[in-house]
Amino acid sequence: MKIIGAVDIGGTKIAVGAVDQDGAILARLECPTATRNGFSAAMRSTKEMLREVRRQVSSAYAGIGVACPGPLDPFTGIIGDVGTLPGWQGGNIVAELGREFGVPIVVENDADAAALAEATWGRAVAGSAVTVAGSVLTKDSGCFLYVTISTGIGAGMVLAGELYRGAGGAHPEMGHQVLDWSGPLCYCGSRGCWEGLASGPAMTAWMREQRPAAGELTAEHICGLARRGDELALRAVERESRYIGLGLANLITIFAPEVIVLGGGVMNSADLFLDRVRQVVRETATQVPFAKTRIVSASLGPDTALAGAAMGWIHRCRQT
Repeated sequence: MKIIGAVDIGGTKIAVGAVDQDGAILARLECPTATRNGFSAAMRSTKEMLREVRRQVSSAYAGIGVACPGPLDPFTGIIGDVGTLPGWQGGNIVAELGREFGVPIVVENDADAAALAEATWGRAVAGSAVTVAGSVLTKDSGCFLYVTISTGIGAGMVLAGELYRGAGGAHPEMGHQVLDWSGPLCYCGSRGCWEGLASGPAMTAWMREQRPAAGELTAEHICGLARRGDELALRAVERESRYIGLGLANLITIFAPEVIVLGGGVMNSADLFLDRVRQVVRETATQVPFAKTRIVSASLGPDTALAGAAMGWIHRCRQT
């Protein structure tokens, strides 16, 4: 059985796992990203966890897949100026892990990796039936979008069975579409981009502006308050739903996808948002058959990106 080492690098934590070809995570470890300690320190921790996970499954790696926020070069593994990984610019993931393990290393944008995983191993709702969505990855399939809403907002597209890449292999940064030019300044340099309005930190920043004495809140805390009927938290949820809906309506208008799968930490509370999100889409995406786009929650759970790291390796190396 072929085992793939998988690494999910996020702004908060790094997760490492051993994944089989069916997407099962056989062993898993994680540690804080601790971005302030720099790229080299993070790579040392990653290597230690990869060695330990390999020991736990008693199997050599066929290769290692890495999911990492962008911008980054998916072919060289060199990290660009990533807002959630300050100071890591120029770090080379392929070189670092390749020297240590001597196996093929594949690096993908984390949203792209998750898109591949959900399109292959996830579930899509068709009417009232739940079907395995592996058929998405065929040459005759249409457009499948995975959107993650968490510390940031990112999206990956699978088009006609292949991961979509832009000019020069670039990952399209759909999370930085501008929704409101009068909105908050984003680290990308724009004002009112989707990430700056609807990510988890954007939700907490708005809540703190309205209630300065609230202390340290997370999107999860705000959703919990909303469930208990807190009026301001309910307004935060309404605002979040509206901006999520506007961003999705733009994607539906531009791409008219068959499926949009929503993942990421904020979507752990999807039941609070989805009805309003769908309403905003109906009101906004009027020039396309929006009702034919299914908007569903991710089915692979919190380790979607970890499974995606392995799927990124399988997808890139399937001809070898």
